[in-house]
Formats: sequence, C-alpha cells, structure tokens
Amino acid sequence: MATSASSSARADALGALLARVSLGDRAAFATLYQQTAAHLLGVILRINSDRGQAEDLLQEIFVKIWGAAGSFDAQRAQPMTWLTSIARHRAIDSLRRRQTEPQWVTARMSVDDGEDDDVLDQLPSEAAGPLELLGQAVQARAVGVCMKGLSGEQQQTLALAFYQGLSHSEVAEQLRQPLGTVKSWVRRGLLSLRACLERAGAIDAVGA
Repeated sequence: MATSASSSARADALGALLARVSLGDRAAFATLYQQTAAHLLGVILRINSDRGQAEDLLQEIFVKIWGAAGSFDAQRAQPMTWLTSIARHRAIDSLRRRQTEPQWVTARMSVDDGEDDDVLDQLPSEAAGPLELLGQAVQARAVGVCMKGLSGEQQQTLALAFYQGLSHSEVAEQLRQPLGTVKSWVRRGLLSLRACLERAGAIDAVGA
C-alpha cells in the first residue's frame, strides 16, 4: 500500500513538473532532469550501449521534452511512461540513422553569411570541430551540467545545430523564429557554453 502511494505521489510530482515545463519554467525543467535523467539514460543504454552517444542522445531527448511537455496528457499515460517512450523512440531513430549514415554530420554548421565564423573558430580545438568537441565533453559529463545553465532557446538551437546538424536557416524554420534571432541564440549559447566548459576544465580535458 505504501509503495503504491509513493508511486502515485511520484507520478503526481512528475506530472506537475511537466505542466510547469510546458509553461517555460526552467527551474522545473532542471528538477525534472535531476529526477529522471538516470532512468532515461538507462533506457537509452539498453538500445545503444555506447555511453558517449547515449549521453549525447539524453541531452537531445531533454530538449525534445522541453518543447513537447505541453502535449503530455495525464489521463492517457503516466509521466515516466511518457518520458520513457520519448527516450526509447529517439534512441531507436538515432540507431537507425547511424546504421544508414555511419559518419557523423559535419562538425561545422553551415552558415548563411559567415558572421558567426569567428565565434565557432574561437572554440579551441586543433583537430576537432564544435560537434566533436561537444560530444567529447558530454562523455566527460560536463556539457550536461553546462547545458542546463543555458536558456531554453539556446538549448534548443544548439541541440538542433550540433546534435542534428541543421543549418541556421533550418533551425529557424523548425522553431518558426526569425533567422537573426536564431543566430543570436546560437552565438550567445556557444559563448556561454564555452565559458562554462572552461570554468569546469572540460575543454582542456578533451584535448583542446
């Protein structure tokens, strides 16, 4: 009986967090991450045993959750069931993509007018581009922490640009935002992420 009550209370708490996330509550999003990330990482690892790739996917999945929280319906599914379903489907989709496209997308995001080249070039890596740098840092568990410190918009744009390899124009189209706004989010997100990684020592740790 106590276990059932505890499970019900946890479900209610997660449902409340999702409701707050759907309203753009970043503190609720951080709490949701803390309470569910370990479980969802385990779900991903059962499908893709590469831990580095799994941790990359976990960040992508939470960006998806941030954008999709408003579609959660407590009458149709338990919160953890809903979250697990998102993680499982995204992990399977990623595995299929990797089977058909064995190489990662270009490490350098295509730009429309070159105005962001200086920002990307400032990421200190001789051999690795931004995508590889981020992937390596995720393996060191630093990016997950730093990403949580970014705004929701910055998290979305960086995930789409670096994890999915979309150009600025494609990100703008997917988010239905002006191109200039998206470029600003990417630029500021990169600068904030780089500063956080430097403070954490993660850039040197991945061989910069």
